[in-house]
Amino acid sequence: MDRMKGRNQMHRVDDHPPSLADADLSAKLRKKDYHASLKKLRRSLSAIQQTYLFSGEKAVIVFEGWDAAGKGGTIRRMSVALDPRGFKVWPIGPPRAYYLERHYLLRFMERLPPSGGISVFDRSWYGRVLVERVEGLAPEARWRHAYDEIRDFEDMLVKDGTRLVKLFFHVTPEEQLRRFEERLRNPRKRWKLSYEDFRNREKWDAYEAAIEEMLQRTSTAAAPWHVVAANDKRHARVSALRHVVRTLSAGIKIKPVVPSPEVLDAADEVLNMGDDLIASLRGRTE
Repeated sequence: MDRMKGRNQMHRVDDHPPSLADADLSAKLRKKDYHASLKKLRRSLSAIQQTYLFSGEKAVIVFEGWDAAGKGGTIRRMSVALDPRGFKVWPIGPPRAYYLERHYLLRFMERLPPSGGISVFDRSWYGRVLVERVEGLAPEARWRHAYDEIRDFEDMLVKDGTRLVKLFFHVTPEEQLRRFEERLRNPRKRWKLSYEDFRNREKWDAYEAAIEEMLQRTSTAAAPWHVVAANDKRHARVSALRHVVRTLSAGIKIKPVVPSPEVLDAADEVLNMGDDLIASLRGRTE
């Protein structure tokens, strides 16, 4: 009975799930404040990763959002602070034939992080209830069943000890169009622009309805959604990284690693440092 109660609690959809309307798209961040906040957040991310590599904690960060909403820019700024040996970004596009013949969650399961690792999904399994729904790529019965499958999948991740952060970047249609023009004018950004970006705008209302239902049905107590107001890129990056830092650091002590007694014994013998550092570190392991 207790086990079933815990399972039901894990699956419970938020009493007050987020909505796109909750995002204050007028929010802005001054350049000076942005750089100060970003520097602090990067230090926190670096310390979190060092703790994870030592303790075996692991995390998955899901980035979803409108085209040109700023997901990639936020991921790049997060990546600067992290050692790539324990951090992996998975850009998710249309599945190749191998995965089309298998359950849609398989390719995400194969990319989950090992102990100590942090995996970022630039788009994710939520494509099932977003693009596959709107574009008719999955039968209605399948994408409707996917809400339950996704909640079960995320429940499994959390129970396995994986911290999960889910971010949706929200912009207005007008801001999206402005960024499309910016990409076209900038030779270094043109590669980001595709015909699909323009075609998808014609289905804005259908995508908006799909997003709202996704937020309502898959924001749970264990795996809540965070809607990021992204009309201002600086505000979006800081807001998103704050959600990441808050979730990844909750309930654990983020502090410098203390070597094992075996390492300290070897260091004491070989280095012969002649100071109190090793004695001090020994005291922290006791």
